[in-house]
Amino acid sequence: MQKYTDASALHLLPGEGSFESDFQELLEGDDKHLNAEDIPQELPILPLRNTVLFPGVVIPITVARDKSIQLVRAANKLEAKQIGVITQRNSETEDPTPDDLYDTGTLANILRLIRMPDGSVTIIIQGRTRFQVDEYTQTDPYFRARIHRYDEVFPPEKVSRALIISLKREATRAIELSPNVPSEAVGTIQNINSLAFLVHFTASHLNLPIPDKQKILAIPRLEEKAQYVLENLTNEVQVLELTEEIQSKVRGDMDKQQRDYILRQQLKAIQDELGEYSAEQELDSFRQRADAKKWPKHAREAFDKEMARLNRSQPGSPDYSVAINYIDWLLDLPWNETTKDTFSQKKAQKVLNAHHYGLEKVKDRILEHLAVLQLKPDRKAGILCLYGPPGVGKTSLGKSIAEALGRKFVRMSLGGVRDEAEIRGHRRTYIGALPGRILQGLKKAGSNNPVFILDEVDKMGHDFRGDPANALLEVLDPEQNNTFNDHYLELDYDLSQVLFIATANSLDTLHPALRDRMEIIEINGYTLPEKVQIAKQHLIPASRKDHGLTEEQFALDPRTTQFLAEGYTRESGVRQLNQKVNALARKVARKVVEASLEPGKLTPERVEILLGPPRFEHDQWQKVEVPGVSIGLAWTPVGGEILYIESALSRGTGKLSLSGQLGEVMKESAHLAYIYLRAHADTYKIHPDAFRYWDLHIHIPAGAVPKDGPSAGIALLTAIASALTQRPMQDKLAMTGEITLRGKVLPVGGIPEKLLAAARAGIQDVILCKENRKDVLEIKPDHLKGLTLHYVERMDEVLALALQTKPVRNALTLEIPAGEKPAVGQSSSVVVSAV
Repeated sequence: MQKYTDASALHLLPGEGSFESDFQELLEGDDKHLNAEDIPQELPILPLRNTVLFPGVVIPITVARDKSIQLVRAANKLEAKQIGVITQRNSETEDPTPDDLYDTGTLANILRLIRMPDGSVTIIIQGRTRFQVDEYTQTDPYFRARIHRYDEVFPPEKVSRALIISLKREATRAIELSPNVPSEAVGTIQNINSLAFLVHFTASHLNLPIPDKQKILAIPRLEEKAQYVLENLTNEVQVLELTEEIQSKVRGDMDKQQRDYILRQQLKAIQDELGEYSAEQELDSFRQRADAKKWPKHAREAFDKEMARLNRSQPGSPDYSVAINYIDWLLDLPWNETTKDTFSQKKAQKVLNAHHYGLEKVKDRILEHLAVLQLKPDRKAGILCLYGPPGVGKTSLGKSIAEALGRKFVRMSLGGVRDEAEIRGHRRTYIGALPGRILQGLKKAGSNNPVFILDEVDKMGHDFRGDPANALLEVLDPEQNNTFNDHYLELDYDLSQVLFIATANSLDTLHPALRDRMEIIEINGYTLPEKVQIAKQHLIPASRKDHGLTEEQFALDPRTTQFLAEGYTRESGVRQLNQKVNALARKVARKVVEASLEPGKLTPERVEILLGPPRFEHDQWQKVEVPGVSIGLAWTPVGGEILYIESALSRGTGKLSLSGQLGEVMKESAHLAYIYLRAHADTYKIHPDAFRYWDLHIHIPAGAVPKDGPSAGIALLTAIASALTQRPMQDKLAMTGEITLRGKVLPVGGIPEKLLAAARAGIQDVILCKENRKDVLEIKPDHLKGLTLHYVERMDEVLALALQTKPVRNALTLEIPAGEKPAVGQSSSVVVSAV
């Protein structure tokens, strides 16, 4: 209910006897009094902005518009002092037109006019009866309109009494619940016996929009109008009751909080007396840690803000524990805790050599990286990515770098990570939320500049939870990671001092944008001599120590170590070799305990007894006496191998067929070699009809192992040429290189592994592309002992070196079928080999 203004209007109007008598008639229930009013046919019209005047109701109006002031002054001079009051449709309209006013208004008497110091006028008016506008006769200087009275339609007496009782009950309840209405208004309501006045009086004070109040004024039947007012009054009472219920509950909660506060203070006193740890003591410990901590200004501000929020929270509330965890993380993170770097090239080189054998190019690149870090004040030198097969020491290289720099070491495995939150953390709104693994690693390290290994970065996945590779883009960008933002922390954290090193086994599955941010350092597999030295210097001593053996009990000479590496492992690294060394150490340990160990070093024969027969066998050179066979060199992820290429001729129609699980590139190389020899048959003294009456089949063992790549190009060329010319290949010779239709030999990769495989297999001569000379220079000369390298540029050089001068004695011939016309100048038989 709105505050009653006209209930006190009688006291504002002393001496107005006619008003007091009219008001008394309204209270006593003279409904007919409203329709007995004599009204003129034409009235001046006063527009109202924000209110609706009902018959019988007294309201004060402030008149500020010039037209309205003129109207009020003119009407006040008249004896009747009557005006028509109509509400505007839009209260924002400053200068309304007749279309801006409602059609139904209220006849009003001006009871008092008060001139204000600012030039405006305040009038107190009383509604008398309703009217309907027929036509506006004047708009200047103010509105005048012809009207007719709008009489009320009264209900039967019983209905009127029932409606009066209902309206009084609801209005009294509304007054009791409303804090802004004086209690004296209840007496006023109870003294009203006129249904019309009670309806209008109540409607005037309802909290309804102006259109709804205007609707009430325009309803012709008083019974319908009373029911509509009663409905809105009931709704308002319900709202007031609900408000009272809420306020009562809030008062109860406040009382409970005061009670809890007193109990907590008593509990604190008891805990202090018993020496127990209280929530206040925990907060005090946070403040002490914060005062002693080195951290940036924005982190300290976040801590102070969270502490202020914590002081306002209840210890038993869920938000309290969330805030405690967040503050704990703020205090645990190493914001400005930095370890001092011990830059020294000699120390770094010594550490790398002590922990890793070989890998000279990789060590040089790491030393260059550390030198840049030493010279740059901001300690930024890019992100390294160590790329290579498993077991070559990528992760241990990161540990060595940390040891050389004197920094803390953190390793994070990214294999199988599919959730972006693993990198950036979870929002604090989630239950059990934590920062990402980047910040977790820094907390574990206790410094903001550790060596951080991102292991298996190529094995990350992605699903509906996001792509963690995208989250790593900011982490691994030196221009952005100084403001890394974790979802849990929601503060900028400087990662620019962290030395990130990524490791990967394959670059094919690496995110392109992520790869662009890193410098790739390739780590090739170890050669057999390097594996023997690694086992001698690292694996065997470590295994001896782990199994409690002495050097006399467990010792392997280089020949035995080589036998172990070749016969029981097939890998690029030394992980399987380490496992086999440990397996051998366990066998020896058992023999020691059983007192059955034979004295002396372990020999290959004893190793075979302990571990069983070798699992792998490497191909060895075998003498080839038949034409059509050549030896190629192949690269595999576990090292190099020699590759026998076999070809055979049979009577047919000049078809070429292939077998041996060959890939598309190798098939193309075979067809290329065949077409080249067919195009240059005269050069190599091959009868042109040999490609018409002989079928050629090429097979590369082992048939179950997939093979692909262009490296076997010159070996395929040699095998086909050997078959067509019947000239066998030279002894102990192998080759590798790509071919073209122009007759050129192109360089290929994997040269170190291939040459080591050739030396291991007993090969003496190797044919290579001239452009591969640079790859050979990177191999230690000791590893090339016994090999003679032949560098070529063209395919005719290959055949001159690879094939023997004379064909075999029995040259194959083929009679031309009857009806076939021999080539011009040729006999009726085709000789496959040139004499």
